[in-house]
Order: sequence, then structure tokens, then C-alpha cells
Amino acid sequence: MAGRSSSSSSTIARSRSPVLLCTLSLIGFSLLFFLFSLSSSTSRSPPSFHSVRAPDTSFLISLEHFLALRSPAPDDTVRPLADDDDRVTKLDDSLFRSESQRLYGAPYYPLNFPLRVYVYEMPRKFTYDLLWLFHDTYKQTSNLTSNGSPVHRLIVQHSIDYWLWADLIAPESERLLKNVVRVRRQAEADLFYIPFFTTISFFLLEKQQCKALYREALKWVTDQPAWKRSEGRDHVLPVHHPWSFKSVRRYMKNAIWLLPDMDSTGNWYKPGQVSLEKDLILPYVPNVDLCNARCLSESERRRTTLLFFRGRLKRNAGGKVRAKLVAELSGVSDVVIEEGTAGDAGKAAAQDGMRKSIFCLSPAGDTPSSARLFDAIVSGCIPVIVSDELELPFEGILDYRKIALFVSSSDAIQPGWLLTFLRNVSPAQIREMRSNLAKYSHHFIYSNPAQPLGPEDLVWRMMAGKVVTIKLHTRRSQRVVKESRSICTCDCKRANSTG
Repeated sequence: MAGRSSSSSSTIARSRSPVLLCTLSLIGFSLLFFLFSLSSSTSRSPPSFHSVRAPDTSFLISLEHFLALRSPAPDDTVRPLADDDDRVTKLDDSLFRSESQRLYGAPYYPLNFPLRVYVYEMPRKFTYDLLWLFHDTYKQTSNLTSNGSPVHRLIVQHSIDYWLWADLIAPESERLLKNVVRVRRQAEADLFYIPFFTTISFFLLEKQQCKALYREALKWVTDQPAWKRSEGRDHVLPVHHPWSFKSVRRYMKNAIWLLPDMDSTGNWYKPGQVSLEKDLILPYVPNVDLCNARCLSESERRRTTLLFFRGRLKRNAGGKVRAKLVAELSGVSDVVIEEGTAGDAGKAAAQDGMRKSIFCLSPAGDTPSSARLFDAIVSGCIPVIVSDELELPFEGILDYRKIALFVSSSDAIQPGWLLTFLRNVSPAQIREMRSNLAKYSHHFIYSNPAQPLGPEDLVWRMMAGKVVTIKLHTRRSQRVVKESRSICTCDCKRANSTG
């Protein structure tokens, strides 16, 4: 992970004329979620499409389409809410009636799909203006973090907030996911989504400007009746870069945080802020292109490198193991260890190296996780994970033992241990793991429209498992009295441990 941009930009509010909207008419589907559609014209006769467009997996291309079709007229008004208990009480009564109907009318409630998500319509200073800021500055390649990483590449890497929001607010006729729906009434919602781009604001705004925007967003959200009712427990907050929203996030610790990992050392998150029970781990957006079935077949005979790593060789915290691994592995004939470089050339070199290798080293970075793990997965290169504190995305659904090897840091740095371990993996096990990688890879490719079994889909499948617990803690907090001997909070949860 990296620090703040050394050449920051400031937000530019814009007034943009209305754009043409294209509405696709759904005419049927066969098998699982496979859609055919015909276009219909709006009153302004936009270009027509004869089928649902292929999914965009490039953030930049998807963002271009999104801003052309979705960006509304400017509205920076922060509308005041009555600061009284009446609004909260009315919402609570409405939710009780809605949930009672579902309890007595749906045989599996609350274990049912689709999840109902209310998406806040926040002022555009928190949403569209930040996307436009990224769009208008991403070609400034000289904009680097304090350790030399390209700022805009880091934003893309952590752009999970964009992919989820773009899917949730798309017209229902254009969406493919059926396990989550957007509801327009708060009383119908299971969860509330906060569409604030915390990573873009962190990297592209001046420090004080960013902190001020964070405080405004905090006040806007915590003034909402739904937040007050549950104290934020049923609110989803994307904070995928570990420094994003850092100055104020302690005030939102009850919310469901969407994270890259959970560092239990205290370097990034304070005790009690994050837990596997409350929060959700999401994969980074891969830096390299997906190696599809044809690519995997063609690359099979070219995988002559035993172990490959290309990235920063010196990191902080748990990432200090990288320097020790470099010292241990350097000079071995079928091992490639290289310092990473930015830009298209660096991406091409990493992609080519992974597609020529059997195993890809995935050590900890500044935090326990690293984007390199997901680069390896989509490249068909078996990850060798050396990160003792790592938590993984969607582990309630996916079994990473079938696609990766896990090695403790203490074993990995022992002279000769890691290479002996890898050379003893049988060809049959390698074939099986590579076959599993081919099946798993699409679980880590974000796209618009979001695809069934893609990461956006798995987010809501995992989230469904949290809803009952969220309701439990919300209702419990509403009825306990101050004299209760045990008032449960997130602070009483034990730190995550896999040891």
C-alpha cells in the first residue's frame, strides 16, 4: 500500500448537459442468467443496440460508458433532515410492518433472496464529481505516491466502490444479477449502501480538502434516520484502500466495511474496528488481463519458469519478508525475481512472466494482502502465498486450498526450503490446481454489467449470511437498558486469527 499523492488535484464541479439514455428491453433468457435483448428508443432516439453489450472489464472503458449514460445534472445540495426521533420512529415502524409481512409470507425469511438494498442518493460532490475528477486527470502519469506508485493505478486497483455502485443503480432491464435488487423505499431494505468514493478523494484531493469532505460525508450519512435506527449496522461502507476514510472511520465502526484485508497487527485498523463477522473482504481489481481458456491452453507448454515474482522488493510491516525471500531465491536458474515498474511496459512484463510460470510468489505487501495474488489467479499461475495474517475474499464460498499453496514466513526464508517444497509438488497436483484456477478466475473479474458468479455477485451472496446477525444486534441494541451487565459491541470481538 502507498501514501498520499505528491501532486494532488482539487475537485472541479461541473454542469453537464443531459445525455442520451439507452434503455434495453429484456425479451427473455435461457439457461442460467443468459440474456438476449432488443433495444428500445427513447424520445431522443439514442443509438440502438441489437443485444446486451459485452461486459466491460476495463475500469477506464466502463467509466467512459457510465459517465456518458448515468451522470446527472449537477446537484450539490445537502438537504437538511429533521434532527428528531420522530423520523427514526416512523422508519422503525415501517420496517417492522415490512419485515412482519415477509416473516409470515416468505417460508425462508430472513434466509431469502434477493437481498433488498437501498442506495443513498448522496450529493454529487461525494460521487459523480469524484469520478469526473479521476476521468479528467488519469493521464497525468507523473502523479505518484510517496513511494513512487502511480496514483491512478492504485485507484483502479481499489475501485470496488465503482463496480458495485454501477451495478446497483443500473436500470433493472440491464442487470444480470438476480440475488440483489435496489429498492426505492427505505422501509423495504435489508441493507443500505453508501456510494462515497473514499479512495479517489484520498488520493486526488489536497489533504485538508479531503478531510473536510470526509467530515461532510460522515455528517450526511450519520444524520440519516436509517443510520440512527441501527447505529449503522446495516450500512455498507466501501473503504477498500486501508488509508481511505481513516480520519473519521472510527465514527462508523458499526457499519459493514468492504476491505482488502484485515491487518490484526494494528498498523492499519484500530482494535475493534474490523472483524470477519461484521465486515467483508473483496479482491483487488487485477492489474493484468484474464488468461482465458484459449490462453491457458496455449501457455501450457510455455510455462518453464518454476517461480515468478515481479513487484516492489522492499515493503514495510509484514512485507519485510520480501527482502528475505529475494536474498534466498536470487540467482536460481528457473526462478525469476524482478523489481516491478509502472506503466504499460510494467504490466506487460508482469503478465508475460506469469503466463510463462508454474508458480507465482505472493508475499505480503505493506498490508497482509497484495494485488499480485489476483494477478496470478487470472493468469493461471498457481499462487504461493507467504503472508501469515492474510484473510481472503469470499472464503465462505471459495476454497483457496484448491488453487493456491500456503507457506509460513518462517519456513519460506529457511535456506532451500521453499524451492524443495515447490519441486516436490507432483505434476498431477499442478494440473488439478491449474484446472481449478481456470474455473475460479472469473470470480475475480469485475465488470459492467456485473456477471453471475463474478465478484459483485459473490459480495451479495456473502452479505446474505450477515443479515440475520445484523438484525439481531440492531434489535438487541434498541432494547437493552444502560444497567445491562453485558452490552455487546464490536470491541468485545477477538482479533482475527488463523493460527
